Amino acid sequence: MKIVTIYTDGACSGNPGPGGWGAILRYGEHAKELSGGERNTTNNRMELTGVIRALEALQEPCQVELYSDSKYVIDALEKGWAKGWRARGWVKSDKKPALNPDLWERLLALCEIHQVRTHWVKGHADNPHNNRCDQLAVAQWQKLK
Repeated sequence: MKIVTIYTDGACSGNPGPGGWGAILRYGEHAKELSGGERNTTNNRMELTGVIRALEALQEPCQVELYSDSKYVIDALEKGWAKGWRARGWVKSDKKPALNPDLWERLLALCEIHQVRTHWVKGHADNPHNNRCDQLAVAQWQKLK
């Protein structure tokens, strides 16, 4: 199984507001940048979309090292929260509805195809790949203002 490293980030101007996401996929010496945006969205939706679109770009099942500065994404995957929300019909343990069930459904399905190991990185710090993803995401929302 190929080992692919993925970095992702999401950004929003206002929450909700115009948003963007960026992703970098690295395999050996190869690197690919992806990005996109939506006119009216939230930061968390853009964080999720970046991960989803990066995983969807893989053409076969892979072992993925996923780096994100989103505690929302990393914790929900790593701590099993998202699977719990799905098992309870998209209801959180506090009985409130889980947000973004459409995106979580897609992401959990992709995590069943790929072996995803998550890594949280500090945003806007010294990780050049995370900083580049932020630049890609911001450039996308700026186009939509």
